[in-house]
Amino acid sequence: MKSCRILVLSWTSVAALSLCSAGIAAAQETPAPANTAPTKDAQQGAPATSPTLRLTLEDALARARKNSTQFQAGLSDAALARGDKSLARDALLPNVNYNTQYLYTQGNGPGEPVRYIANNAVHEYISQGNVHQILDLTSISNFRRVSAVAAAARARAEVASRGLVVTVVRSYYAVAAAQQKLLSAQRATDEGDRFFKLTQDLEHGGEVAHSDVIKAELQMQERRRQFLEAQLGLLNARLDLAVLIFPDFNENYEVADDLHSPVPLPTLGEVQQQAARDNPDVRAALESVRAAGFDVTGARAGYLPSLTLDYWYGIDAIRFATNTDVNGRKLSNLGSSAFATLVIPICKSLYAEAETALNELGGLNRSAELAEESLRLIILRYRNGESTVLEVADAQTTFALTNAAYQDGAVRYRVALASLQTLTGVLTTP
Repeated sequence: MKSCRILVLSWTSVAALSLCSAGIAAAQETPAPANTAPTKDAQQGAPATSPTLRLTLEDALARARKNSTQFQAGLSDAALARGDKSLARDALLPNVNYNTQYLYTQGNGPGEPVRYIANNAVHEYISQGNVHQILDLTSISNFRRVSAVAAAARARAEVASRGLVVTVVRSYYAVAAAQQKLLSAQRATDEGDRFFKLTQDLEHGGEVAHSDVIKAELQMQERRRQFLEAQLGLLNARLDLAVLIFPDFNENYEVADDLHSPVPLPTLGEVQQQAARDNPDVRAALESVRAAGFDVTGARAGYLPSLTLDYWYGIDAIRFATNTDVNGRKLSNLGSSAFATLVIPICKSLYAEAETALNELGGLNRSAELAEESLRLIILRYRNGESTVLEVADAQTTFALTNAAYQDGAVRYRVALASLQTLTGVLTTP
């Protein structure tokens, strides 16, 4: 009787996972006594439960893409990179704007000069359109760099997408496999129970020894433990998948049983060809290298001339009108002007930095040598009792400081030589 109670408890656990055994079904079909009063929930009506959501692998992937913070972050980075690319592209195009102003200055009377000379007249009206264009290699290199960064961001988003696919597929089919394992464990448990009952019956009839009954009972207990482990495995698998695909941790779902449906395997040559052509990790790395190369090009472009062009058309007159009457003559206020600025960088500062560092390096070397010699002499004097410990400590400090300054001066000179490489393209010294 004790074993029957244990068996009912195990079946009850299975029923919680919608896997009912024949014993539970028989218990549910047993009619209730006639004098049993209806419960409060039956009188008022139990709340309706939401229908179970049936998920295919495609549904799970779509939900995971929507709810995965890491994947959404990758998409956001790619979108921001696309925006930066658009801004960099627009910076290469002419900039057109329109400006209208009214400038008032206090005057001294008709025909007299104005009191505040910031404006051209007492009343000045400006209404002009402006076309602004900058021509330099830096802007072009920046656009190409941003384009490479955007391509790298797209590749990283694809890497996140493919990684998410692998994770969802693993969790999805882990649930399907756990369900099949639980069904197998249930069948094994039922078979163990029946075999245990069979050995008991045969023992009562004197057909088998008691050792067979002990062995059957041990086997039954082992099958029940395996059944409980299968229950736990299914629960954990369902929880892992729910965390991936649901924002509110919904457990009311089931997966399609397509674990063993036939799926063709591509040839090794096809896989190698697609990996070489569409590998997002390789593509992201290459685009990052391209972006770094354009950074170097942009840095070099800073030492090249740049041209800025401006063109204005409109009015800049004492009246807000297209024409002005001057001594009976009608003169047009509409006009145009152009402005061009050519910036030629002066590169002498880098050479002057290297020259100064070289000149100072010789003095720093001499100072370090003198400090070393001074320390040696003071230590000799201290041994002969002719100097104090404070003089020795001061000489040691001076030696340390001058030696550190000499080393820093050498570094400064080397860096200055390397900076000249940005102009010449060749490192001055190895």
